Amino acid sequence: MGMQTGAHIVWDWNGTLFHDNDAIIGATNAAFAELGLTPITLEQYRALYCVPVPKFYERLMGRLPTDAEWQVMDATFQRHYSAQMGRCGLADGVAELLAGWRSAGRSQSILSMYGHEELVPLVRAFGIETHFIRVDGRTGPSGGSKAEHMVRHLAELAEAGVEPGRTVVIGDAADDAVAARGVGAGAVLYTGGSHSRASLEGVGVPVVDTLGEAVVVAERLVGVKS
Repeated sequence: MGMQTGAHIVWDWNGTLFHDNDAIIGATNAAFAELGLTPITLEQYRALYCVPVPKFYERLMGRLPTDAEWQVMDATFQRHYSAQMGRCGLADGVAELLAGWRSAGRSQSILSMYGHEELVPLVRAFGIETHFIRVDGRTGPSGGSKAEHMVRHLAELAEAGVEPGRTVVIGDAADDAVAARGVGAGAVLYTGGSHSRASLEGVGVPVVDTLGEAVVVAERLVGVKS
């Protein structure tokens, strides 16, 4: 990575670096069909989505799914998502943004709630793995919050000299900001993924419409010049 300034970005993957909205909504509606629920639009999804994911289903069903229903819906979602994600690609400008941040001597990593064993080869397949000092996906059951995973991620990054106070999390979900706050890092939320601007603006962190803007704001938050 060369000499580092101490500034670090923790990138989210799904809905942020990886533009997978079509696969997400397709897989969600496939999961809904298993329980006879009405399909939803991307706009409805972005207005209602939250974590833990069973709470999202509660907003749609009027009640929390039972454990059996959740297992069926989650398994169905994962199966259909895996089948549809191959048609998705990186968000606009991602390769250039990652290269620019790295060439400036700054570090970056990925923390995703996508399964670790699936995430690592996917990042490698896009040819961007070398830009990151660490790539972590979810371990354990799906559907929970990123907060506890962020604690572990930052603990591992500390060995590389990454400090929470010089770190900014860039993601597309309110949960990214909550996880950042829990470790003392900054956050910037991006409107191109799973949440609408309206739902993100109540979180209390900067909200942007492009990842280029997110990087500019991240620079400001950690006090470095572009």
